[in-house]
Amino acid sequence: MLKRIDRLSDAAGRLSAWLFVVIGAMICYEVVARYVFLSPTIWAEELSRLVQIWAGYLAAAYVLRERHMIRITAITDRLGPRGRRLAEAFSLLWIVVFCGYAVWWGMEIAIDSIVVGRADSTMLALPLWFSEFSIPVGFGLLLLQAVAELVRLATGAVPPVSAGETTV
Repeated sequence: MLKRIDRLSDAAGRLSAWLFVVIGAMICYEVVARYVFLSPTIWAEELSRLVQIWAGYLAAAYVLRERHMIRITAITDRLGPRGRRLAEAFSLLWIVVFCGYAVWWGMEIAIDSIVVGRADSTMLALPLWFSEFSIPVGFGLLLLQAVAELVRLATGAVPPVSAGETTV
């Protein structure tokens, strides 16, 4: 099961990376259209913002899996191995609790937007649930990865080697 969660996080991370490439292409297109052809688009800014929201949330589980979350280690560096494991377990449990909350309320908000038919107030008037569903999806993936990391921590399983990392 841990390998499946890891593969799901990896796939979300790859999709996120490609979405950032798409954002770059949209912004480049907008710059050329606006400043070279003096014909700005009505869609580039709004769609690039929407894609950026999705890319950011999709990347979170991959970032946790690869151990690249921001850490403040002023205290944990002074702890022994057991203290570090407890601090890591506490951090992961906090992530699980927060993600559960975000998934629950994110779903409530997104479903409410579908029922009510809310749309943003831009020229495209995209339905708000397009961006709102990124919260339960992204935090759901992060929750799964945090649970996988908790299981690894509890069982002493070694986390998988990162793409740019080597084992010694």
